[in-house]
This record gives sequence, structure tokens and C-alpha cells, in this order.
Amino acid sequence: MELKNLIKKFVPSPLLNFYHLSLSFLGAVFYGFPSRKLKVIGVTGTNGKTTTTEMITKILEENGFGVALANSIRFKIKEKEQRNESRMTMPGRAFLQKFLREAVKERCQYAVLEVTSEGIIQYRHKFIDFDTAILTNLSPEHIERHAGFENYKRAKGELFQVTKNIHIINLDDKNADYFLQFRAKEKYLYRKVNGKEPMVKIEIQKEGFSKTLKFPLSLNLLGDFNIYNALAAICLGLSQGIDLAKCKRSLASFRGVEGRMEEVISKPFRAIVDYAFTPNALEKVYQTLVNRFVKQTKGQLICVLGACGGGRDKWKRPVLGKIAAKYCNKVILTNEDPYDEDPMEIINQVAEGTQNQQGKSVYKILDRREAIKKSLELAKKDDVIIITGKGCEPSICLAQGKKIPWDDRRVLREEFEKIYEKI
Repeated sequence: MELKNLIKKFVPSPLLNFYHLSLSFLGAVFYGFPSRKLKVIGVTGTNGKTTTTEMITKILEENGFGVALANSIRFKIKEKEQRNESRMTMPGRAFLQKFLREAVKERCQYAVLEVTSEGIIQYRHKFIDFDTAILTNLSPEHIERHAGFENYKRAKGELFQVTKNIHIINLDDKNADYFLQFRAKEKYLYRKVNGKEPMVKIEIQKEGFSKTLKFPLSLNLLGDFNIYNALAAICLGLSQGIDLAKCKRSLASFRGVEGRMEEVISKPFRAIVDYAFTPNALEKVYQTLVNRFVKQTKGQLICVLGACGGGRDKWKRPVLGKIAAKYCNKVILTNEDPYDEDPMEIINQVAEGTQNQQGKSVYKILDRREAIKKSLELAKKDDVIIITGKGCEPSICLAQGKKIPWDDRRVLREEFEKIYEKI
């Protein structure tokens, strides 16, 4: 067992909490409380955080502001950029305080941070003065880590509790009411409008003032979920005095985020890589591909998926399998990030959800490269391959803290070239 897991098992929770809080405080002191000199925007939710932070950054940068960005893919301060190789969306151990200090040094006006529930329960958000809190959406995730959905929701709510200036909330999320209870000087509430046209609505609430904007919105991106991500970003732009036309213009040229609904192969069939690893996100990805491509071409949807190990959210494994079997004609179950668990046992648990599905082919292939290769061998013209769970993550996490370099997109291209060089 890893040292950090041993510590979690035997060290009392109050002592661990004090340890994490102390690190946050000492980091803020050492780096001079840098967030006081920036407008810090925190984006939280179950899905869509990374894309939303990228959209916000694009709007701000294209309107002349200096921006620092920290999300699951990269750390960026103005033009300087590095990959996030840590496999931690919201790093701890004073990393964020140092990052914010560098942003101040480079004369950034804004810092856009992806904020996770794990980061919050480890006090990584403490001693950061958030100007704006944004909720993308909320669905069951990290349930075992938080000992229940309500605790998970409360962890997300902590960001809104400590942020007093601006709140931006997705009104179409069924948990919106919980986040609306927190007080803020300004609130921006966004939603889609049902109808034939792709209309959206933003409600702006300030002290003694209320205004509603209703307008059409379309993007060069797959998935209705990206409309919601864009709406959150537009709300942020409006809150900073950037007019609606400029916000929409910035997003019109937004081409998406690495490993998020990224089309890697276009012919003779489509092969797409996405990060989706929650039931809600996975279902939306499958629905999008079926409605956008499969129904029109009469092709088949072929999926490659797994489920994270390390004792995390075992409840969702058969759920993911059930969703895959519902939408996909061919389901290939494979290894993802097993950590200290038996990867074949994880695959078998996912496979439980695929049972009793008529006319569906299910394959269990432990080696992820072989699984991707199999999807290519099965695909025919007009079919769609969707590989989920890792997106552009740079490694596969194995037992005892070991990692092997990985990129679903690179492996997909390599195996595609091997097959089609022979033809």
C-alpha cells in the first residue's frame, strides 16, 4: 500500500485536516497572499470545468486582459505554458499560491482556477480570495470519498460560501437551488430555452437591479453540454464588463479542448476521444454521437471504456457498463487507471451492467492498446468509435504509485496507421 494511503488509514482526520490547512496557510504567507492582487475565478462542478475555464480564458485574453489558468490539462500564465503532468486538477502543497504569485509578477489581472471537491476537503482553496464562483453542473461522483452525495454537494458549496462577490449558476441543474442560497453581491443565472431554435437565457441579479438576456447561441463544438459551458463563460465575461457580442465572437472561433470530444480520425470512419468518466457525462457523449452521426449514416457506435480503480466509486462501474450497452452496438471493456486494484476485476464489474442487452457485442480486453486496436478492426465506413475515460491524460496509473506514459490519441493514431498501411 502507498505511503499516502497508509497515512490516510492510520492518522486521525482532525490531524490530517490541520496538516492540509497549515500547508495552505503557510503557502499563502510565504508567497505574500497573492490572490489579493488578482481577480480569482473558481470553476467547480462534476463535468465541464476544464472546457469552461478554457472558454473563460479565451474571452478574457481576446479582450485585452492578462490571464493565468490552472486546470486539469495545463498551467498557463499569459504566454508561458506547461502541461499538467501531476494527475491532480487542483494541486496542493502551496503550488497554487506559488502559481498565483507568478501571475502577479507577470502582471495578470485574472486567475482562472478549476476547483475540485477533493481540493476543497483538503483546504487547497483556503487563503485564496475568490472573486467569482461558477457552478457548471452536479451529479453523483466521488461518493465513497465523501461518504455520500450530500457531502460531495456541500464540498462544492464551500466555494460559494467563501466567495462573496459574484456567483454564476446553471439553473437547469437540479441542484441549483442549493447553490442559490449562498449570498453574493451579483448573481448570473443561465439556462437553455426549450423550442425549435437554439435559444438561451441569462438572468442578471444585482442589488436593486435585475435584467434578463435571451439570445441564440451556436458553437463549432459537439454536444449540448458545451452550450452550458459557453453560457457560464459568457456570464463571466458580462460580469467583467465585456459585452455580449464580444463574448460570442470569442467563442465562435473556439475549437474545443484537447481530449474532450476530440475527433482524431475522420475517414473512413470517425474516431473520437473524450474524458467522460461519470455516468452523466458518458450518457451525454453517447447521445450526442448517436444523434449527430449514427442516426444519419446508419452506422454503428463502437465504444472503448473502463473505470477508475483505487477503491474509488465502485458503485458506478456496472452503471457505466449499462449505459454503454444501451447506446453502443459494440462495447470494448478495458483497463483505465487500476491503481492498486485488480484491473480484470474492475472490467468484470463494468461488464455486469452490460448483461441482458440483446444484439450487443461485448469484449473484455485488458491491454488498452489492444482494446483500441480492436475497435479499429471492428469499425466500418460510417461507424463511430468513441474512446472515453482518459482524454489527453499523459499516463496510466498502476499499483504502488507506478505510472506508464500514455495518450489515447497517440495510441489511436499509431494503431490506425498500422492497420491502414497494410491496405
